[in-house]
Amino acid sequence: MHARSGRTVRDLRRENRTAVLRRLYFDGPKSRLALGPATGLSSGSVSNVVAELLAEGLVEEAGSVDSAGGRPRTLLRVTPDSGFMIGVDIGETRIRIELFDLTLTELARAERALASSGPRTERYDVDLVVAHLREGIAEVLRSADVPVERLLGIGVGVPGIVDHGEDGAVVHGQTIGWDTVPLERLLRRAVDLPETVPYWIDNGAKTLGQAEMWFGAGRGARSAVVVLFGSGVGACSVADPMEPGRALEWGHLTVRVRGRRCRCGSHGCLEAYAGAEALLERWREAGGRPPAGADEETALTAMLAAAHPEDPDTAPDATALAVLDETAEYLGAGFADLINLFQPERILVGGWAGLQLGTRFLDTVTRYAGAYALRYPASRTSIGLGTLGPQAVTVGAALLPLADFFARGGRSPETEPTVPAPAWQAALQDRV
Repeated sequence: MHARSGRTVRDLRRENRTAVLRRLYFDGPKSRLALGPATGLSSGSVSNVVAELLAEGLVEEAGSVDSAGGRPRTLLRVTPDSGFMIGVDIGETRIRIELFDLTLTELARAERALASSGPRTERYDVDLVVAHLREGIAEVLRSADVPVERLLGIGVGVPGIVDHGEDGAVVHGQTIGWDTVPLERLLRRAVDLPETVPYWIDNGAKTLGQAEMWFGAGRGARSAVVVLFGSGVGACSVADPMEPGRALEWGHLTVRVRGRRCRCGSHGCLEAYAGAEALLERWREAGGRPPAGADEETALTAMLAAAHPEDPDTAPDATALAVLDETAEYLGAGFADLINLFQPERILVGGWAGLQLGTRFLDTVTRYAGAYALRYPASRTSIGLGTLGPQAVTVGAALLPLADFFARGGRSPETEPTVPAPAWQAALQDRV
């Protein structure tokens, strides 16, 4: 049976379930009475949906609240252990795997270090990364004793462009030497999980954007650009807070023709000047002295300490200050491009390097962005730090299967029935 809009009754029921689950998840606990205005559904529709969700164990009672002159109203919430998600961040120094329940309580974590030195193509050897994921996924499931049939899916944040085709998710990670890597197919072969467990693989900046929009500094904004500032830089543009954003290869925007060589192989990219790796390299070239053998996070801490010493009697390192200011100007120009192109309500900065550089550095970036951007859109865009910490990519990756769970109204994926081909098709095929 079809509704007048072309949607089936099944579609309408799924949409009603989605509306109730989302409101209970983001704004719950709520009573049945409060769910009506919050979802726009009639009291009868709310009652029917809630009855289904209670029977399936997706929703549970969570106490009661007094009502004006009537019986106390029963509160409802999403059942935390009715589903589980795994979030994976294939980062710059390590791979992090986390297991969450439906309310994003972390149940288990596993980390696998990537080599801190040597060519990036060796550090991100595909077989090694897949082996780390196989071991880490098995470890978190074993540690939390979670049955795989309750696993909604595995979300993976990766550096690079992700193409979703017939072969599953394929990663084009030019900066790490991944050329058309069929990561989803490789994981399905390597990881001991049922075929019914879905993989959701996407750009790391996009997963960060999802997390910040749902639960962090983007909450309440109609549109935003979320910047991932780590060893390199990336971004995600979000036009609808409840829908996935669009990954932007912002770090490979040309800011200087015939400029510094970028790790992507081109010249003059923003990332060649503003990523943490490039920032530290430029400090070293200018005479700075990062700690010998230190990783990027430790070296950046040392640079900030040199530029802004805690001891008031210690003179700031003029070289570190100059490099930081130049980096802020490049980033400010890059932010101005984002403002002029997307006119977002907010620009949010996350990633370990962005959060470590902090508000003092971001204030300088904001000043440069205002100088380079068009005045009107710049006056309507606020710039701030993300609030979910340096591990937000993992949380955002776990939201990929959760978002699909909501979109399906909390139901398991349905297998499309096999329908015979029209008779004319078979007849004409015989002629061919």
